[in-house]
Amino acid sequence: MTTGVTDKVVQSEASDRLPGGLLRLATCGSVDDGKSTLVGRLLYDTKSVLADQASAIEEASRRRGHDGPDLALLTDGLRAEREQGITIDVAYRYFATARRRFILADAPGHVQYTRNMVTGASTADLAVVLVDARNGVVEQTRRHAAVAALLRVPHVVLAVNKMDLVAYRETVFASIVEEFTAYAHELGVPEITAIPISALAGDNVVEPSAGMDWYGGPTVLEHLETVPVSHDVTSCHARLPVQYVIRPQTAEHPDYRGYAGQIAAGTLRVGEPVTVLPSGRTSKVSGIDLLGESVDMAWTPQSVTLLLEDDIDVSRGDLIVPTGDAPATTQDVEATVCHVADRPLTVGQRVLLKHTTRTVKAIVQEIPSRLTLDDLSQHPDPGQLVANDIGRVKVRTAEPLALDPYADSRRNGSFLLIDPADGTTLAACMAGDSFAAAEAAVAVDEEGWDF
Repeated sequence: MTTGVTDKVVQSEASDRLPGGLLRLATCGSVDDGKSTLVGRLLYDTKSVLADQASAIEEASRRRGHDGPDLALLTDGLRAEREQGITIDVAYRYFATARRRFILADAPGHVQYTRNMVTGASTADLAVVLVDARNGVVEQTRRHAAVAALLRVPHVVLAVNKMDLVAYRETVFASIVEEFTAYAHELGVPEITAIPISALAGDNVVEPSAGMDWYGGPTVLEHLETVPVSHDVTSCHARLPVQYVIRPQTAEHPDYRGYAGQIAAGTLRVGEPVTVLPSGRTSKVSGIDLLGESVDMAWTPQSVTLLLEDDIDVSRGDLIVPTGDAPATTQDVEATVCHVADRPLTVGQRVLLKHTTRTVKAIVQEIPSRLTLDDLSQHPDPGQLVANDIGRVKVRTAEPLALDPYADSRRNGSFLLIDPADGTTLAACMAGDSFAAAEAAVAVDEEGWDF
């Protein structure tokens, strides 16, 4: 039974995240649009930089001949990044204001590092897409907007940067906003907030700009502090991927059998009927261990050990779900994918499919379409996907999988395709419909893998 006190604790935990709790955001955009400078400006102007770090950045900037601090150095920490003046890897930064805590992922802008942008945006509640006011919307802007839409990022901020280099003209800003908004709406982006900024000068980042009196909206920080982000832990489909079976078989715990893992979504309670997938065996939750203590309920993203009333076969890769809310299992998976490897993904290719803690063999049966970024049209039957392509893929797995549509569960609806030869990640995949309608045709396996 769930106690009233426990219910209050859960409600308190959920309400702490709305809206002034934690916001995960990612910055993205094309090369030299100023992403790292924007992040550095946010950190610098919110006093989130340690004094010795600020001094080191100012000294490095003076050596490079800059009049003021090069704020991009606060995030570009790799030597190659500093030497080339670019971002290569995702840089994570943690900061807080009086109103909210932030985890920020600064993603690279180069086309060959789009895979890093996928990583940074995969858990984001908000994406900041930067556009250089001089160049407007370019191909990489469209690609990053498409990835944000594909990953179902709920909120998108269009930050039109370097407004100081176009004399703060409102017409330039309005033209870019019109083009980007039309494109993003075609992608199904639910919400777009456009803000004109100069990250270098600090205009409309933390403090309002004196040079753009025609703009009456929030600064970037004001929007980040107030945008409503829901993390209702009680309304999601409860999912626990089993990572490890704990059976000490000691004198103190002779019959202990627990199933450990991180709750991917939702809430699990003692006494709740559950089903283990893909086997379909059922039982009830007899106990939940959290940090060495027994609790009546647990929720995402807590790592717990679940105890069941019945001694049934459960192993790593199984999924424990509420009996009345179990996803269907299938060996035929269709998904929208972002291809991130240098080598192509081809029809008939043998791959490994990693879904939560489960890894199974699979064959790419069909590549129904590839997305054309310019006009968002679907190029049918491309035969392969190359690096940074976005397309639809159908795979057949050797064992059943229990996936939710990505639209319903970002954790349980996502998976990776991996090269079985060397472990290289080939594609980041989102199950279910996204940009294209489901296709009816099913390719015939000519490789002899009878799944």
